[in-house]
Amino acid sequence: MTATAYDPHPLREAVGSLSSGTAHFDGPGGTQTPDVVAEAIAAALVGPLSNRGRGTAAEIRADEYVRQARTAMADLLGADPGGIVFARSMTQVTFDIARTLAGDWAPGDEVIVTRLDHDANVRPWVIAAERAGATIRWAAFDPDTGELPATAVTDLVTANTRLVAVTGASNLIGTRPDIPAITAAARTAGALSYVDGVHLTAHAPVDVRRLGADFYACSPYKFLGPHLGVLAADPELLSRLHPDKLLPATEAVPERFELGTLPYELLAGVTAAVDVLAGLVPSEGDRRQRILASMSALQDYEDALSARLRAGLDADDRITVYSDAPHRTPTHLFTVAGYDSTAVSAHLADHGVDAPASNFYALECSRHLGLGDVGGVRAGLAPYSTEADVDRLLAALASL
Repeated sequence: MTATAYDPHPLREAVGSLSSGTAHFDGPGGTQTPDVVAEAIAAALVGPLSNRGRGTAAEIRADEYVRQARTAMADLLGADPGGIVFARSMTQVTFDIARTLAGDWAPGDEVIVTRLDHDANVRPWVIAAERAGATIRWAAFDPDTGELPATAVTDLVTANTRLVAVTGASNLIGTRPDIPAITAAARTAGALSYVDGVHLTAHAPVDVRRLGADFYACSPYKFLGPHLGVLAADPELLSRLHPDKLLPATEAVPERFELGTLPYELLAGVTAAVDVLAGLVPSEGDRRQRILASMSALQDYEDALSARLRAGLDADDRITVYSDAPHRTPTHLFTVAGYDSTAVSAHLADHGVDAPASNFYALECSRHLGLGDVGGVRAGLAPYSTEADVDRLLAALASL
């Protein structure tokens, strides 16, 4: 069966903010929002709404928003709805899980983190391990290629390993490590794995069971949704963990991990965003099947567009691009010889191109690349990116 080719133009017409004419390469920091997502959030706010329950119409409405969002995220990630946890952000939920797990750590235990990761999948584990007296072991990627071989992580796994934290895809340079190999090594050693899927989820079909991740965290605002964090895990695993919580708060899973009242209106937006992803290409089947078809088609489209962008960057001998990893997302970090990266970003903005400059919280990665805390210019593709956007970016760089 021939795969359906992806066309970005229907989505572009559904995202009102794109009418400004700006070429957005800032998607890795947060995508533009389809109108239907904003409308779903607004409809939740103006309708009858109260704390969730099964009594009044307002209670039932709130409860349905939660149930629907859990099911939507489970469909997106290939997960169990009963193991979907919502939080203020991926950073917050990772700190929460780190504190909870570290309650059972002791001197002699080891935790593995990588220099490829966003700090949200580094610092929570470093802080928790230090407080427990556990040892942090660092896995380093190749700064010349941007590649993180699975062995760079798995060779560090021992009988003392309690947790392996690794990114599904680098938010700074796009590198995609071999997650199944890494999580398998952790499981064999009796350790847990925590995968930062924030950047990966926006660009590829995800199946947390195939990845083997015990915990998989992501953020809907990276894939057309509102600002939230989401954690996917096996409900049975979550049932064995007891986070700090208020005394009257439920012990039920996954609610025991959701501190305070959930933002029901944002959950309505999450469901709407997942439905947008499921409809990116014409396909049949249930929502999970349509998501897989859409994300596969999107991945093929973005890979081709990414190759066009990379060829243009490589053609300018002033530009250095910081990853040649063969398995990657369509995200490129670069610097321009003789120019400060913030000045390059400002120049691009003057030409209607949003490509910010920073380390983007991937601090260890930026330092390991030799870029210090400054980082570089990041150009990331999104589902609404086009060849015209890429050509405008390249033309603006050429005009420096």
